[in-house]
Amino acid sequence: MTKTKAVRVSLLSDAVRREAFAEASRFRGEFYECLTARRDELFELVDAVLCADGAVKSPVDLTLLPEHRRGHGAMYGGLNRGRIDVDRLRTLLAGLPLPRFDGGRLVLAVDVSPWLRSDAPCSADRLFCHVYGRAKTASQFIPGWPYSFVAVLEPGATSWTAILDAVRLGPIDDATAITADQLRGVAERLIAAGQWQAGDPAIVIVCDAGYDATHLAWVLRDLPVELVGRVRSDRVMRLPKPPRMHGVNGLPPKHVPEFRFTKPETWPEPAITTVTDTTNYGKAETQAWDRVHPRLTHRCSWLDHDGRLPLVEGTLMRLKVEHLSKDRDAPPVWLWSSKTGATPDDVDRCWQAFLRRFDLEHTFRFAKQALGWTTPKLRTPEAADRWTWILIVAHTQLRLTRPLAAALRRPWEKLTTPGPAHPGPGPRGFRNIRAHLACPTHVPKPRGAGPGRPPGAKNKQWAPRYDVGKTVKRPETLKAIGKPGRSW
Repeated sequence: MTKTKAVRVSLLSDAVRREAFAEASRFRGEFYECLTARRDELFELVDAVLCADGAVKSPVDLTLLPEHRRGHGAMYGGLNRGRIDVDRLRTLLAGLPLPRFDGGRLVLAVDVSPWLRSDAPCSADRLFCHVYGRAKTASQFIPGWPYSFVAVLEPGATSWTAILDAVRLGPIDDATAITADQLRGVAERLIAAGQWQAGDPAIVIVCDAGYDATHLAWVLRDLPVELVGRVRSDRVMRLPKPPRMHGVNGLPPKHVPEFRFTKPETWPEPAITTVTDTTNYGKAETQAWDRVHPRLTHRCSWLDHDGRLPLVEGTLMRLKVEHLSKDRDAPPVWLWSSKTGATPDDVDRCWQAFLRRFDLEHTFRFAKQALGWTTPKLRTPEAADRWTWILIVAHTQLRLTRPLAAALRRPWEKLTTPGPAHPGPGPRGFRNIRAHLACPTHVPKPRGAGPGRPPGAKNKQWAPRYDVGKTVKRPETLKAIGKPGRSW
């Protein structure tokens, strides 16, 4: 590298570092304004999480760090009785610099991660959370608090994500309706913040097979979003209706030919076929059929739909890679996109965006194992919500200061530029970064020890017990609610 080029790279890195310091300081100041009660304690608790030596094992251990200048009683008081303006915080997160794919496209991912609380009978609003085991038949249901997260995915060799929203699913909530409202709120905040403008490519939302992508696409049809979801390999969909022939009498066919995923003889000739060479999985072949739609019935999420059920058409894709490993064949993956008239580039973009959805799993693992999301034994779900937002803010600060943590490495690790490819190295040096960031908290005022319970006195106030599971049973068919069936 020549001397002139080295000086130019140095000036560029200095400009990037200054911008990172300014953006992180601005975010910290605005986050402090989102705290409406016990703000100093909650703000210092975020810094303690980021400056902890290693993984967070207990919130009480955080009160022993120099960044946390208040006692453990203040920590419990902040989690139990503090207040966060969540709506303002969501707007703040939507206005931050967000990663984009080619063409400036935003790609969002939605998924649910549980906070398991199997031994907490005094905690309210617990549901049975589905947990996968190591074997195919080892899945089980464990009581806990399920949280629905929406994050922005990032291209390239990285596992970073930008979390925008988190909602806890309660016993009376309909998961499909809550997800639709959550995605609508995120999209509207992104548009209001100027992240999407007229003429920009549509926002892509990827989801797994547990979501009704067809219903989400119909509910969000008035927004500039494109749904891409995985569908089960045993589904049956419908092909588009054939054109009306001249001179043919009678009504047009009501139900078009079936497209059975398990029977290739029902598949017509694909409209698009693409082949891509991948680094780890060999050749990836994709077949796509246009205007494929499911046959809707008045069940589950479509139960409350008035009138004739709509025809939600999209692009059906079958992705088959050459191999997952050297000695293991890969089963095909079926995807459905709400976009019709897709091009070969659109097909490749859809399945590649879906594969990036697994970065959200790395975010969940980092939040649980490093930041200690599910570590505290909190009793009330409101305290769990505050702790969840505290960790979202901590993860956001790690993302904003990612260029500053590039040189904070162990001697045997390679220097990465412009920042680490995963959130792991970030917390190591945040204590050094924090010294140059804005800190709006006030100096604590000593008030002495609290009265507490007298020594030897027993606690005579028994905490109430709560049942686990849904408290509202919804009908699944029109017959269950006493209404006649309606036409498709």
